[in-house]
Parts: sequence; structure tokens; C-alpha cells
Amino acid sequence: MATVPTATTQAVGERPAPSDEVVVRAVGLTKVFKDFWGRPKARAVDNVDFEIRRGEIFGLLGPNGSGKSTTIKMLLGLLYPSKGHVTVFNQSPRDVSTKARIGYLPEESYLYRYLNPGETLDFFGSLFRLDSADRRNRTEQLIEMVGLNQARSRTVGEFSKGMQRRIGIAQALVNDPDLVILDEPTAGLDPLGCREVKDLIMALARRGKTVILSSHLLADVEDVCDRVVIYYGGRIHAQGPLHELLARPDQVRITAPIVSREATERALAALRAEAGDKVRLDNPTQNLEGYFLEVVERARAKGDTSGATSGNKVAQFIRGGAAEASASQADAVLERLSRPTAPAPAAADAADTAAPTMDAARLDALAQPKAPEVGPGPQPAAEAEKPADLAKANDKLSGLLGGRPR
Repeated sequence: MATVPTATTQAVGERPAPSDEVVVRAVGLTKVFKDFWGRPKARAVDNVDFEIRRGEIFGLLGPNGSGKSTTIKMLLGLLYPSKGHVTVFNQSPRDVSTKARIGYLPEESYLYRYLNPGETLDFFGSLFRLDSADRRNRTEQLIEMVGLNQARSRTVGEFSKGMQRRIGIAQALVNDPDLVILDEPTAGLDPLGCREVKDLIMALARRGKTVILSSHLLADVEDVCDRVVIYYGGRIHAQGPLHELLARPDQVRITAPIVSREATERALAALRAEAGDKVRLDNPTQNLEGYFLEVVERARAKGDTSGATSGNKVAQFIRGGAAEASASQADAVLERLSRPTAPAPAAADAADTAAPTMDAARLDALAQPKAPEVGPGPQPAAEAEKPADLAKANDKLSGLLGGRPR
């Protein structure tokens, strides 16, 4: 669960506390959809108030149809409020200069299916009027970051939903936005991809970016969000910092290393004398996500995959500099995952390079015409072996050059 460190207790690698600067302010925000005759049909958002500060990760929670997506569309200026008002960077969300500072990942990725990843990002970069050098630089960094390096020649229409989600995240960041709105960013992603998206969100917040996260996956929200609002029926029914909303002041948890049975029984007896039968003893377990990542990490060390890759660096223009990246705990994890293996000893290198040389020398020797030997007579057996040796040598050479043996 993400906590907001204070400025005086901030540790190395932790992100700073959100500032007091208000990025998004909604006051009495209401949206009523009407039918053809102008009669109210659905009150999607009903008189909601909230503020989102700079550097904050803000969660929008609620069941389907509760008003989350409608709220996001009003923040983007795609829908007009029926009542109340909303400001983004102290301006109307419909202002063009405001839109240039926003990155948006919709719930469904709307992409041009006949473009490849590089062409897709170049297109979206041109919409923000980035020059060609910046577009190329950011495109390379983002493709590497979202793990689509091995799929850069494929068109987006061939991608799975998870791979389309990855390129969708990249297009939402191509303009290096100050406000990032992510609607179900981990939908369709495997647990590795989910972990990396959460690391990316934390990296954005460390740079002072504001992130609005709408998700049905409560574990993802709990891992990264500072504050949340919970919608139901278009209204906010709960809001506040996560560590306050989730705290249970009527219970306390005690953890200890393994001790002797006698010491455990004495401690339990003392606690039960005070609290009765409500005291429970069990062994802590890791969560499934952590165990899954550990298993996949071991498997990845033994082989490669032709799918989307993980363990990639956050794009440099998003990290905002090498100094920030080195202080980042999440980026340190990504660095370790992507670190190349140690080089083999020099003796092994010499043996590897010697083998092709010896094979080439053997092939040259076999290819030279041999002088007829003076002897008692023809040697059909030796002549019969020569084509077989040549065939084997050709097969060996084809293997060295990457071709298939004939």
C-alpha cells in the first residue's frame, strides 16, 4: 500500500509528498444525460466535489456505471457538465493549451491497425507538434520501455489485447504530459506487465506528474494510490487517503521470528488472558503476485521468449534525468532485471572462435584438388569417402552461416 512520506522523513528512493498546487478541481460536478425530447434519462454524475494535487496518484473507484468514465470525459473536455464546473491547471479542460499537457489512455485502445508501433507513436507525436528528432528519440525509448522491441515490425492490428495496451500506454506518454489519466491501464496485461505499469506510475509521480487511475483491480489501486474516491450511483460515498480508509483501529498485528514452542505458548497465554479467544496465530504468506514474479524471473534467466518482454527501463525523458533514475527504487529493480549476464572467461571465448576457424580450414583442405597418389592401384574406398566428407563440411558451414543444412 502506498503511503505519502512527509518532507522531513522522506527516505532515499521514496517519492516526495504531493505539493499543495491543485491540478484538478471539481465543484458540484453534475452530468445528466437526456433523451431526444430533452427529458432527463440518467444522472451519471451527481454533485461531486474533489481536488487533485500536483504529484499525487489519485484513484477513481466504483462499479460499472457508477460515473467514473463520465467524470474522466468531463476532465478531458469531451463532455460538458450539466451543472457545476471543473478546472484543469486552473483553466477550462476544453482549452487547447490544457489538452497539450494531458496524456490519456482510454479504456479501449483506439489505434490505427495498419500502422506498426513506431509509426503509431510518430503519428501521435506529430499531433503534439514534436519535431522529428524528438519523435524518433521518444519513440525508441517508449517502444523499449513497454517491451515491444521484438514486435516493432508488426502492425498494431496483429497485436493481442495486452500488447495493444502496451502501445496505448506509450502513446499516452509521448508528449511527456503533466497530467496522466489512465482508464483501466492493466486490462489484458499479464502480472509482469501489471507490475511494470505500477512501477511506471510511481516513476511519473516521482517527477511531479499527476496521475488519475481508474481501475477495477483494487490490488493495483492499493499498491500505488495516495487518495481515492469511491463512486456509486454517480455520487462519491467515500474519499480520503488510503492508509486512513483501510486502517482498522480495533485490531493490532504482531509479527515475530520463529521462537520456541514454550515461548509462543507463554505469549499466547498472556494475550488471551487480556483479549480472550479472539487471538489467532498463523504464518504470514507472500501474495500471489510476488510469487508469480519470482517464478517467471527464474524461468526468464533460463531462456528467451518471442512475446512482449518485461524488465525494461522507464523511458529517460519520463524519468527526467539519470540522477532521479538512480535514486528510484522501482527503476533499480528494472535495471537489475535488464542487466546483461557476465561475459564468459577468455579461455571459453578462444575455444569458441577457434572452432569455426578449424572448420573453415578443413573445408578449404577438402575443396583443394588432391594429386593422384602413385600406388599399386586405384583406391575406390577413399574416393567414395570424399563426397561424404564434403557433404558434412558443407552442412557444418551452413550451420555456421545461419542457413539450413542441405
